[in-house]
Amino acid sequence: MTLTPTRTLLDEARAAGRGIGAFNVVHLETAEALAGAAEDAGRPVILQISENCVRYHGALDPIALATLAIAEASSARIAVHLDHAEEPELALRAIDRGFGSVMYDGAKLDFADNVATTRRVVERADAAGVLVEAELGEIGGKDGAHAPGVRTDPDEAARFVAETGVGALAVAVGSSHAMTERVAAIDLDLVARLADAVPVPLVLHGSSGVPDETIVRGIRAGLVKVNVSTHLNAGFTGAVRSYLTAHPSAVDSRTYVAAGRAAVRDEAARLLVLFASTEHATEKEPA
Repeated sequence: MTLTPTRTLLDEARAAGRGIGAFNVVHLETAEALAGAAEDAGRPVILQISENCVRYHGALDPIALATLAIAEASSARIAVHLDHAEEPELALRAIDRGFGSVMYDGAKLDFADNVATTRRVVERADAAGVLVEAELGEIGGKDGAHAPGVRTDPDEAARFVAETGVGALAVAVGSSHAMTERVAAIDLDLVARLADAVPVPLVLHGSSGVPDETIVRGIRAGLVKVNVSTHLNAGFTGAVRSYLTAHPSAVDSRTYVAAGRAAVRDEAARLLVLFASTEHATEKEPA
């Protein structure tokens, strides 16, 4: 199957009141696991490659070409997205490479500079039919934007979307990156007000720290794209540890990496079904 545009998947999910999983690729095995999860669940998925992942692999092309090939070969509907690129040139390269969407993260810039640079990325992306996701400079960098107590202002969000033309907006509503315990609370009333204020899909970063039931309520309130990375990485690593404990003489890395891949596939499939459940689409979360 050919790649599915990210915009198509987000628009469909938003119209149906569903969420869609956006899961981070770390290496070839996670890309394989996530494509398999979408096939198992019968749901679409967004595969994300972060700037940190690009740095780990030494360049964009090795992991991008592998991920794009896996997505294209899958029977599932898959979009490929560049996550948290702070360098606009990296976002532009991903657009040229055929990604369905890119996140330009100008959150460390002041509002005016963030708008100007984001707009430049949007102009190139629009010409290629690629969606741009962003978050606001007023709320700080990647960690600061999702630190406890930091929140996105609905009026400022509306202004930012109008001035940049972005197609999706990551919002700070209480989640935090790299959490290994699922104990975060999100401000559901703020999610609903943001959904009313901006005409584009809302994105929840740091979802690994948010319990299942809270994510479901967040989707009901207006979240669409749900980013998960650390939670799946923990499952991968836990499965590898268990395998090596049970097989202390193992030396073929394929054997224990396969255990990690299988664990990610199972959990990602469960999350895709959870996020896409129509049960939470039947009524709005009360303010």
